[in-house]
Amino acid sequence: MTVGRYERARDRGRPRRSTGRRLLGWLLRLAVLAVVFVAGLAIGKALEESPDPGGTQTIVRRLEPLTVEPEERTITVTTSER
Repeated sequence: MTVGRYERARDRGRPRRSTGRRLLGWLLRLAVLAVVFVAGLAIGKALEESPDPGGTQTIVRRLEPLTVEPEERTITVTTSER
């Protein structure tokens, strides 16, 4: 019987939480759970849509030829009379 008295004395010292606060606590837990669930869905969707690594990628570019200016040279030709 002393255990029953101890429990009642302990309960008397602590005020009971109101129903509103208890409901608010559960709603907060549910909101956190919903945010974690939606974040998991978003991460899963992002990973699913990512490209496969090591895929082939082809890039085609058109290169315009550069004009090359002719080089000016002086050539000296000598001839000998024989």
